[in-house]
Amino acid sequence: MQRVAWPSRRTLPLALFFGTFAWSFVYVSLPFYIQRISTVDPVSTLRWTGWILGISALVTVVTTPIWGRLAGKGDPKTFYVVVEILQGFGFVGMAIARSLLELFVARLLLGAMGAASTFAFIIAGRSPDRDVRREVSAIQSAMTVGQILGPLAGAVAAARIGFVPSFLLGGAILWGCAALVQWGVPPPKLPPAIEDGQRRVSWGEVVVACFLVLGGSVQVFFLTAVLPQILPPLGVASEDTLEIGGLIIFASGVGAALGSLAAPRLADLIGERRTIASFLAFSSGLLALLALTPNVWSFGLVRSLQVLCVAPVFPLAVARIVQRAGGEAIGLVNSARIGAAFVGPVAATTLLTWTTPGVLYALLALAGLACVPLVRPRTLGPTHPQGGSRAWVPGVGPRARGPENPS
Repeated sequence: MQRVAWPSRRTLPLALFFGTFAWSFVYVSLPFYIQRISTVDPVSTLRWTGWILGISALVTVVTTPIWGRLAGKGDPKTFYVVVEILQGFGFVGMAIARSLLELFVARLLLGAMGAASTFAFIIAGRSPDRDVRREVSAIQSAMTVGQILGPLAGAVAAARIGFVPSFLLGGAILWGCAALVQWGVPPPKLPPAIEDGQRRVSWGEVVVACFLVLGGSVQVFFLTAVLPQILPPLGVASEDTLEIGGLIIFASGVGAALGSLAAPRLADLIGERRTIASFLAFSSGLLALLALTPNVWSFGLVRSLQVLCVAPVFPLAVARIVQRAGGEAIGLVNSARIGAAFVGPVAATTLLTWTTPGVLYALLALAGLACVPLVRPRTLGPTHPQGGSRAWVPGVGPRARGPENPS
């Protein structure tokens, strides 16, 4: 019987799925672990929670463009494998931490190791023209599914086997991802040459894309850090907050997956500019609506719809520039997404020390609405075969859309 080969194009999304699963698996239980080991008062513990959850993302924002620049000039596959191995050791560092300061230092060092997803996007950008959008979509979908399953599994694991064993398990999963990429991903080609009629991505495009990704992603990442504070007023018993929190994040992940699936089709029908602007506006409205939810079930439903609206912003922005951009530019855009994982928890926990959840939701909603004017229209290009007629690239003026770069 002839053996059927595993397609190499599936290996990278599979590795991203397990890698994102491992991060979400551990992340969901961190606020509760911090509460357990804390020896300071509740207000100080809340501040520590935001910084411990966010410091790795803050450091990653600084280091990711550097990693991206190096990988863009070399072999991104090798960088991917090395970073995943280092991150596994970072998870072990969290497991052996016995104080808030030690846990903070472990998370800080973890952030310096970079983001494996940056290398994945660089590899995808070296695919043939016809495959780039599919590759980016597959990577983003895999990450989204990992974000769906990781929190629920992590909350159950932390509640059943303990926090430290769950951290060690997360590290082992990352080491498995490194082995999977080393074994199953072929060496990527050299960066493709810019063809006639194309131009390299401008820094204006990159900067505006970064702001859009940051504004949208903050609305996704803020919630986990404040779940222990916002769930009890919604009628959740203190002993159930960990597992109920995992269920809410799971439901949010389902919304993100559905939004990511719908975004490309909507972009074909009404154009990327209108899709992104509409998603941001609806997300902000639903975020403000969270303040009016009377119980945890309505809260979870509105939160799922809100994440469904905001999740597509990142893949739509990245897919437009990934092939024309160098590793440093891709790293910057990815850093905006990662930076939101710092800004969101720190801003949320800081605001909750002096105000109510309703004010927090309103301020985050305003931040999302402020990004909508950044989505500037372009001149009409050729009509898309599925009905779309307007193309969009962040921060770029009029330019005709060519057949090699469909929206």
